[in-house]
Amino acid sequence: MIEVAKLAGVSTATVNRVLKQQGYISEEAREKVLAAVAATNYRPNVMARSLRTQRSHTIGLMLTAITVNPFFVGVAHAVEAAAIAAGYRVVIFNHGGSESYERHGVETFIAQRVDAVLFCTAASPDNVELLQDAGIPAIEIERSLTAGAHFVRVNNYVGARAAMDHLVGLGHHRIAFVGGDPALYPHDAARKRSVEEDRLAAYRDGLVAHKLALRPEYLRLGQYYDLASDGSGAEGRAHAEALLALPDPPSAIFATCDILAVGVLQALYKAGRRVPQDVSVVGFDDTLAPYLAPQLTTVGQPLVELGRHGFDMALAAIEGRQTPDEIVLDAGLIIRQSTGPAA
Repeated sequence: MIEVAKLAGVSTATVNRVLKQQGYISEEAREKVLAAVAATNYRPNVMARSLRTQRSHTIGLMLTAITVNPFFVGVAHAVEAAAIAAGYRVVIFNHGGSESYERHGVETFIAQRVDAVLFCTAASPDNVELLQDAGIPAIEIERSLTAGAHFVRVNNYVGARAAMDHLVGLGHHRIAFVGGDPALYPHDAARKRSVEEDRLAAYRDGLVAHKLALRPEYLRLGQYYDLASDGSGAEGRAHAEALLALPDPPSAIFATCDILAVGVLQALYKAGRRVPQDVSVVGFDDTLAPYLAPQLTTVGQPLVELGRHGFDMALAAIEGRQTPDEIVLDAGLIIRQSTGPAA
């Protein structure tokens, strides 16, 4: 770094700010530093930096199942991009819904002396607390199983209400709900509510607000997908087939996960029902939605912001800076070709 500073004619502090992309640097100084970096083929000495700062400059990222749900891919990509920009490496571990496998991953993170760990999402609060007991900051993304951990989540209720208002606005009065069963998924520790309860409450409140009856036969709850499966959409397909077999089937289906919506579209196609002419479909996540035919109207989750805020929280904890205990991001409806006026 001293050689780079001499060649660029600036201080080492200026070189450091340019490399970390922190603080104000004039464009002229920035260009000189970058030219000197290229000329000297400079690379930061990670080992020396770790010895000096007592940090490994490594972040652990614990995911549920990156190969099954693209949601986790989007979050992981955002975390990695933010980490690289700050000079950190990311080690990824998938627990696949297994608490024991997650514990193995946490113990591996501790052994590797990571500086912080992000969970998206945790399988067990005990494993989060194991990290905290080891003095390693833990950040939870999407769901928070541990009251003491920092947390970044999405306002699922607002997003789901927007979907309901959109369908009712198109004239749909027979709206089915295909979503996660609150009995199968954990509550956020601090809020005492779950993602599933927020989405289901928005569906019910949307019906009440528009003076529509809640029809129990239109309510289909279960798991989003089987973690051991290939993500084929079997759950959504089964729900949609049951709905289509009703004497008075719905004219619109709100599936609270794009993977569920994939199965719904498959069932509608098999039954010869046109989308959106015969049945409108709304998803949730905006992961698979742009790649389906027709392109899916869905509630978009801000995956980039989830990952970036999660990493920023981790970095603040590492550096001893104050950060909010919880950050809540907006989820907005993205209207595409899978919804249309009620027939």
